Amino acid sequence: MRQLYTRNGRLKRLLSAIRIRSNEPECREDASAAAAPVPEVLDEKPPVKPSWRCFCYKEIHKATDGFHKDNLVGVGGHAEVYRGVTVDGQVIAVKRLMRASSDEQREKDFLTELGTVGHVRHPNVSALLGCCIDRDLHLIFEFSSRGSVSSNLHDENSPPMAWKLRHDIALGTARGLHYLHKQCQRRIIHRDIKTSNILLTANFEAQISDFGLAKWLPSQWTYRAVGPIEGTFGCLAPEYFMHGIVDEKTDVFSFGVFLLEIISGRKPVDGSHKSLLSWARPLLNDESAIQMLVDPRLGSDYDMGQLKRLTFSACLCIRATAALRPSMTEVMEILEGGEISQDRWNVPEEEEEEAFWVFDDLDDDDSDDGNCSTPSV
Repeated sequence: MRQLYTRNGRLKRLLSAIRIRSNEPECREDASAAAAPVPEVLDEKPPVKPSWRCFCYKEIHKATDGFHKDNLVGVGGHAEVYRGVTVDGQVIAVKRLMRASSDEQREKDFLTELGTVGHVRHPNVSALLGCCIDRDLHLIFEFSSRGSVSSNLHDENSPPMAWKLRHDIALGTARGLHYLHKQCQRRIIHRDIKTSNILLTANFEAQISDFGLAKWLPSQWTYRAVGPIEGTFGCLAPEYFMHGIVDEKTDVFSFGVFLLEIISGRKPVDGSHKSLLSWARPLLNDESAIQMLVDPRLGSDYDMGQLKRLTFSACLCIRATAALRPSMTEVMEILEGGEISQDRWNVPEEEEEEAFWVFDDLDDDDSDDGNCSTPSV
C-alpha cells in the first residue's frame, strides 16, 4: 500500500484550512494536519466556502473497489482515471496523478489543475467534486456516463453519431470554451481541446474536461510563452508548436480542428498519417464542395444551414495567423445564427501570409490564410 502522501506539508495545511472554512469534518487520516499553521496568505481575503470538498482515501478506495483494473476508464500521459460509486450512490471519476519527473513537479501539476478547475462552474465544463492527497494525489469529478465524444464518434460497432447530436456537441463545447475565455474569474487557456477531452453526460451534454495542460492568462497579458510544447498531434496551433506562444486563439485553432472532426468523422491524423486539415482546407474554400466534408455514414441526413455555419466557423478558426482567427464570442455569434459578413472576415492582401506546413503532406501543402467562402444562409 502506498504511504501517506506527506512530502509537502503545504498541501495538508492548505486543504486543512479549506475544511475549516467550509465547516467540513476532518478525515481521521488527516487529523494531524489540522494543527499545522495556515499560511498567512489565506487570511488576506474573507473566507469563501469552496464548492468542492476533501475526500478521505478510504472513501475513494472503497468507491473504486481498491482502484480495481476493471474500473480503469482512462489513461493519459500524466494520470489515470477510475470509475467509482460512493456510499451514497454517487458515480464519480477519480483522477490519480501518475509519477512526473519529480515529486515537486507532480505537486505543482496537482495544485495548478486544482487551482484552475476549483472555481469553474458551467454546464459545459466538467465539475470538480473534490480532491484527496492521501497515499497519492487525486482529483474527483462527476462521472460522465456516456464517455468521450471521440469514443462515440469513432465507435465502429455503433451506428454513426446523429447530425443533431454532433451540432449540439459543437454548440455546447463552444459555450464551455467561451466561458473559460470570457466569463470565468480568470482567463483559462485549455491547451488540449480535442474530442477525447470532451465528455458526454447522461443527457449527452458536452463537457470540457482534463485541465492538466491548462494555463491562467492574466488580464494584463496578451499571451504567454510556455514550454515544453505539449498537446495532441494534429490539433496544435502553429504559433504554439513553433514558438510556444499561448493565448485564447490557441484554443480557437484546436476548436476548429474539433469542428472538422465532428463534421467529417475523421481523426486529426489518420492511420496513413494524413492530416485532417490538409484534406479539409480545399473543400472549406469552396461552398459548393462543403458537402464533401460530411461524414459519409450520414448520407443526406444533416442540416445544410447548420453545416454551412459549422464549416465557416472551422475555416476561420484554423487560420494560420492567430490575429486573423475569431474569438469564441465571434464563433458563438456565427454558430447561433448571427449575421455572417464577407467583408468582416476577408483577409486584407497586405496581411496575407505564406503557407505554413501542417505536420505532414509537405509536398502538396496548399494551406494559407485565404478568405473563407461565405455561406448563403
